[in-house]
Amino acid sequence: MPAVTVENPLTLPRVAAPVAAHTRPALAVATAPSGFEGEGFPVRRAFAGIDYKHLDPFIMMDQMGEVEYAPGEPKGTPWHPHRGFETVTYLIDGTFVHRDSHGGGGVINDGDTQWMTAGSGLLHIEAPPESLVLSGGLFHGLQLWVNLPKSDKMMAPRYQDIGGGNVKLLTSADGGALLRLIAGDLDGHQGPGITHTPITMMHVTVNPGAELTLPWRKDFNALAYALAGRGSAGAEGRPFRMGQAVVFGAGDSITIRADESQESRSPNFEVVLLGGLPIREPMMHYGPFVMNTHAELAQAFEDFQAGRLGTIPAGEH
Repeated sequence: MPAVTVENPLTLPRVAAPVAAHTRPALAVATAPSGFEGEGFPVRRAFAGIDYKHLDPFIMMDQMGEVEYAPGEPKGTPWHPHRGFETVTYLIDGTFVHRDSHGGGGVINDGDTQWMTAGSGLLHIEAPPESLVLSGGLFHGLQLWVNLPKSDKMMAPRYQDIGGGNVKLLTSADGGALLRLIAGDLDGHQGPGITHTPITMMHVTVNPGAELTLPWRKDFNALAYALAGRGSAGAEGRPFRMGQAVVFGAGDSITIRADESQESRSPNFEVVLLGGLPIREPMMHYGPFVMNTHAELAQAFEDFQAGRLGTIPAGEH
């Protein structure tokens, strides 16, 4: 982990928070429970137990794997509907194939991201390719759900394929951390993901003992989730480790540190950092639909039952 990296981070643009910046405190640390999704692949529910007021505009995030599949074991999801939000699938290790009823889709590999705007609704499927099913292998990724404001919930569906080579690579002031900016703006640097709801999403690798302090928009929330390793968050140094999420309070910078000693299976502290502009509208979530009212959820389910969200291609039921 991960596929997108550089030999010498010091050759990259450096990012640092202003000296006078107010560091956001770490308000809470939540441990992600484990479960299964789709046809049975293991997930950690990264934001389970966190109040939505701290998540808005994010709805949920699953860490898929990390799992080493034996031949014949790799699993995906069956065809299923979505309406009213965006799904962001970031693949760290492995291969996944995505197709949807609106004509979008493709194959993503190590370091690639699929950004699907469900909008007014579609059907889609995510599955490992036949070659991976036959051979087995390592699979590890994330799926993030980003809410859409009421004004955009019924927009036309859209699909973005963000290759790992297009991610904006940055480093910290001392070169002790590698930043992969997938979407949003960071200190004037722009990630390739096109967002409807203003957000910032990045995957950072922090060397053992290193500290990372980044400027952060005051009007954004701030979340961190540890994919591997252990470290601490905030000026107070609140500990968190693999499978735990941090909720940050108010301020205009965020700080995380990697412990001097890391796990043998992961030499560095691997963290996803997220921030977004809260939508502050009612959020009604039922299964694959995210709307503003119960009536809109009922309409989404009715439209799905009636085939108005798309149809599964012949022979693939």
